[in-house]
Amino acid sequence: VYKFRALSRELKREVKRMDQAEKGFRTNDYFGNLARERRTEMSAQGTSSAGQVAVAHGEPLLLIDASAYIFRSYHALPPLHHSDGTPTGALHGMVKMLQRLLLGRLFRGERPRVVLVFDSKGPNFRHELYPEYKANRGPCPEDLIPQFALVKEAATAFGLPQIEAEGYEADDVIATLAKIAVKEGVAVDIMSGDKDLMQLITEPN
Repeated sequence: VYKFRALSRELKREVKRMDQAEKGFRTNDYFGNLARERRTEMSAQGTSSAGQVAVAHGEPLLLIDASAYIFRSYHALPPLHHSDGTPTGALHGMVKMLQRLLLGRLFRGERPRVVLVFDSKGPNFRHELYPEYKANRGPCPEDLIPQFALVKEAATAFGLPQIEAEGYEADDVIATLAKIAVKEGVAVDIMSGDKDLMQLITEPN
């Protein structure tokens, strides 16, 4: 019963979003992040016989701190497992998030500008500057380690690019991409719980 009610609510929300899209009213559904009203024109060159989907002009670039949300999903959900024993709790949470964020728009033939950014494995440049950096933080849980690769596979299935720079954390890469995009005139939204990224906030154009 509860699953039916949840599915019913989700379908109603999706119907409402589709109706708003047809009227030219758009909001980006970034879980409480910046919401905008935009009237966007779909690129006439965005579709082709090859089955490519259209990209909306003015679509903001959404940079997601994937590593942070994988950890959040891991701790928020029970220890789920596949029938073969593979842990899938964090994967399940990330896939649900991506579905809510993207699935409806993909069905409408849109191509959201979304990039998943991951922490690099091993030490980063901060450890060279300060060897005790995050020394009090415990190791990554063993049942979480294999789920990073699974999340990347899921992101590939969604058609999402993933970026990871050796020797840097996700917030370093996000800040770099955001600065580059803004210089190119592209609006940027950041989905992260890292307060260090607050310094990137600017007045909307």
